[in-house]
Amino acid sequence: MAKSNGENGPRAAAAGESLSGTRESLAQGPDAATTDELSSLGSDSEANGFAERRIDKFGFIVGSQGAEGALEEVPLEVLRQRESKWLDMLNNWDKWMAKKHKKIRLRCQKGIPPSLRGRAWQYLSGGKVKLQQNPGKFDDLDMSPGDPKWLDVIERDLHRQFPFHEMFVSRGGHGQQDLFRVLKAYTLYRPEEGYCQAQAPIAAVLLMHMPAEQAFWCLVQICEKYLPGYYSEKLEAIQLDGEILFSLLQKVSPVAHKHLSRQKIDPLLYMTEWFMCAFSRTLPWSSVLRVWDMFFCEGVKIIFRVGLVLLKHALGSPEKVKACQGQYETIERLRSLSPKIMQEAFLVQEVVELPVTERQIEREHLIQLRRWQETRGELQCCSPPRLHGAKAILDAEPGPRPALQPSPSIRLPPDVPLPGSKAKPKPPKQAQKEQRKQTKARGQLEKPPAPNQAMVVAAAGDACPPQHVPPKDSGPQDSAPQDLAPQVSAHHCSQESLTSQESEDTYL
Repeated sequence: MAKSNGENGPRAAAAGESLSGTRESLAQGPDAATTDELSSLGSDSEANGFAERRIDKFGFIVGSQGAEGALEEVPLEVLRQRESKWLDMLNNWDKWMAKKHKKIRLRCQKGIPPSLRGRAWQYLSGGKVKLQQNPGKFDDLDMSPGDPKWLDVIERDLHRQFPFHEMFVSRGGHGQQDLFRVLKAYTLYRPEEGYCQAQAPIAAVLLMHMPAEQAFWCLVQICEKYLPGYYSEKLEAIQLDGEILFSLLQKVSPVAHKHLSRQKIDPLLYMTEWFMCAFSRTLPWSSVLRVWDMFFCEGVKIIFRVGLVLLKHALGSPEKVKACQGQYETIERLRSLSPKIMQEAFLVQEVVELPVTERQIEREHLIQLRRWQETRGELQCCSPPRLHGAKAILDAEPGPRPALQPSPSIRLPPDVPLPGSKAKPKPPKQAQKEQRKQTKARGQLEKPPAPNQAMVVAAAGDACPPQHVPPKDSGPQDSAPQDLAPQVSAHHCSQESLTSQESEDTYL
């Protein structure tokens, strides 16, 4: 996967030529795109025709290349239990990361619930923190015109990204527009890197699970923390990782390593798209999502493990090697992998059990870097050090930062207990103590709030504080307004909470 230049690279805009690559121009659909075998379905009429077809649970048109047949379904009760556990982790993320990171890793290996996957990816990658640290940054980049040398090549790549997914099936649709926005924003955020074609499928997968702004910051984390240097102009980082993969293969599968050595097949010929696109264009979609769940938690070692498992089972026995007598046959075998070894349950189990650690990868990295410097000189791309997963990214955050506090997305009416609880909500004891102190200071005698006082309870555990209830007067004329006061106050609190609190950014 080469950097976008030359044949597929940017073409200079002529003097006086209108700037291409705006969101408005995406809806026009140039005729040149129809000649590409990977072009999108294009016209609105075609898109409307596909709307009548069935869509699988991942958003792919049933019967297309991206859609899958029989899938391993998680029982509904198990899925609900996992959702409950993940909600607890996400609502107390810093505490879990500090004390129970191994538990998070195990749950990522089991698979993140689909309803929470986008939110979990943001927390694992640190994209949520980056968004909080840079409020309004994406909007500023989005409103900027962009560098003309990248806009045209980005636009020409849009229709190639998952053309049979409902988000990207129509040219100029919301999916392609958001993809253009994210990729253009990154070229402005990192102008020294610009745009690489392999970034497009990465951003497209993120957009399937979260809005454009969150997808942008997750893309930034992938490019800077998980896979630094992968998308630079010389692709030096991916070349180094190719040598690391080949060296690790000697320990994992000596038969496959010997065969590839004898055929003199450079690792770049088979692993470039695997690594740069994080297997999003290689594996069945259910397997892609499971690999990404582990990748965001544990880092690039998951990418290495997946590559090693595929090589081991494709070329790891004498019988399989005999069927690949030449370079062409070997490359074809790696390009058309057996569905069995890519099947979700089999692949995940093999990846989890493969004994390849961060320490081995870093040790091999130093060896290959030394060899590179001896034969080719110093690296031209000075990329930041690679961080192995969510824990390393969190620990590398400079200085203190505010804890991640999710905003509740569900609020219940007054006097309604939380789901699963039998007792009615009671006013907090701390609030009662504070009210008693205030009344003593004013010299007034006032009873504590009644247990059935209206409260607004949030699904995430937040509650509006109990409202002050004025003392009853003996006069009959004041009884009606006094009875109405708690209701009005509670209603006001509920209205305020619904309008001023932003909903959580879970993207379903």
